[in-house]
Amino acid sequence: MNPHAKLVASLSLLLGTTITISSNHWMMAWTGLEINTLAIIPLISKSHHPRAIEATIKYFLVQAAASTLVLFASMNNAWYTGQWDLTQLTHPTSCLLLTAAIGMKLGLVPFHFWFPEVLQGSSLTTALLLSTMMKFPPITILFMTSHSLNPTLMTTMAIASAALGGWMGLNQTQIRKILAFSSIAHLGWMTIIIIYSPKLTLLTFYLYSLTTTAVFLTLNTIKTVKLSTMMTSWTKTPMLNATLMLTLLSLAGLPPLTGFLPKWLIIQELTKQEMTTAATIIAMLSLLGLFFYLRLAYYSTITLPPNSTNHMKQWHINKPTGSPIAITTSLSILLLPLSPMILTTI
Repeated sequence: MNPHAKLVASLSLLLGTTITISSNHWMMAWTGLEINTLAIIPLISKSHHPRAIEATIKYFLVQAAASTLVLFASMNNAWYTGQWDLTQLTHPTSCLLLTAAIGMKLGLVPFHFWFPEVLQGSSLTTALLLSTMMKFPPITILFMTSHSLNPTLMTTMAIASAALGGWMGLNQTQIRKILAFSSIAHLGWMTIIIIYSPKLTLLTFYLYSLTTTAVFLTLNTIKTVKLSTMMTSWTKTPMLNATLMLTLLSLAGLPPLTGFLPKWLIIQELTKQEMTTAATIIAMLSLLGLFFYLRLAYYSTITLPPNSTNHMKQWHINKPTGSPIAITTSLSILLLPLSPMILTTI
């Protein structure tokens, strides 16, 4: 891809995100979402592979429909209340339309079908952007309108997302699809708590983004996109694969790793809100996700390939591991002891 085109797309991505997260007016928020959608399209389709083109078209159609719904919800609300402010979404129909629109933007159940396919058709770097940065503006809109949303609807969508993300990830062999279903399951955790503690949703999103960034950067370094190639990668970078195993277990939410913190806080908050049943169900559903994270961790570190590999065993990789991987991996494994300090921010 042309470096200038890549620079323009990256800067537009930053601009669109900044406009949406800093706006109070619905039209500005919508403009930011549109800039974001148009900026990521060249990055998804840059390989010119038929699967990448298919992913681009699917992504564009879904995001265009979601943006239309956002615009319709805001205009409907303005028609009945005279308010264009993001925090003044009070009309019930507009609230339902917005929930559907943001569900489509994020890939929440039942609007999740596009997300695994688009991730599978993208490169690892673009998949990282789609899983983290592209989710930030819609999460911010949910954060701003959280007081207007329907609690029963949000809880139902959240539990359905956690269930489907866990079930569908069990049978996958492509790592990008596994991480897509992992993203859907994590979105369920974020959605279930957004009405009761919006700041906790943001904390969960930040820690999820951090851990997912570490996983994608590591996979990009060892050039692995399938479980079968993951088995042979440990000979090239044994230390990196060992830290990948810990990062995956952190993504699963096992103590004493960073990923345990948001799940612990969400279950605690749900119990305070007398939603013990929902807390129990979503905690049980996270065991489905734990299974495929353990399988990934097992493949990356413990399993030997069933036959002798044809290539020479390498005990080191020529290029050094970058500092972004070192920083994100360290943070996604070791942040739990700092939880008292983190809790002062929410």
